[in-house]
Amino acid sequence: MNKEQIIREAESYVRTLHQNDTTGHDFEHILRVRHHALDIAQFEDVDLFVVELASLLHDAVDKKLFKDADTAWQQLYQWMNDMEISEMIQTEIIHILKYVSYNGGKNEGKLTSLAGKIVQDADRIDAIGAIGIARTFQYAGHFKEPMHISSQQPRNLNDLQEGQYHDEPNTAINHFYEKLLLLKDLMNTKRGKQIVEERHLFMEKFLEQFYQEWDINKKTN
Repeated sequence: MNKEQIIREAESYVRTLHQNDTTGHDFEHILRVRHHALDIAQFEDVDLFVVELASLLHDAVDKKLFKDADTAWQQLYQWMNDMEISEMIQTEIIHILKYVSYNGGKNEGKLTSLAGKIVQDADRIDAIGAIGIARTFQYAGHFKEPMHISSQQPRNLNDLQEGQYHDEPNTAINHFYEKLLLLKDLMNTKRGKQIVEERHLFMEKFLEQFYQEWDINKKTN
């Protein structure tokens, strides 16, 4: 099977996986990540096939999306074998998928692949800006997390144990301080850094407006 066929099959595979998603990790998110990854990749010396394939598959085994992560991995292994993807490329894809997520900062520095760093930047681009804001509140709603609790401060990520970042109850607004506002300084590529500047500023303006509207009762009482 040639590379174009594999990419088409990958599109079909992840469309089925994410077609009913209500967490902000739907098929449109996957397509946006691919778009950003290929945009970044044109400025780098990297295998475009690996970048595109990893972009499409990057959420296929995400444990916060799938209750049975082991089964998700087994299905992915089977799919890659069915596609007759080489062992070398499978190894790189697996490495990328293991460490592409933010994971409360626990994965920083673990990606060694340039293709992986590009996919990570692309995923982070879609986590900030207007789309990122919308996805944050969609995610919080899906997992029944509150929008904001004034007395609940953002957590110190250095104090969190492995798995605690996702498993511990949180708020949508705290997610900005624990992840989204930090991403600008964690981008791997020059192109990625350029793209996130405007999106980062948009989030800062959103939060400023949010607090003005949230505190309106304090001003009128």
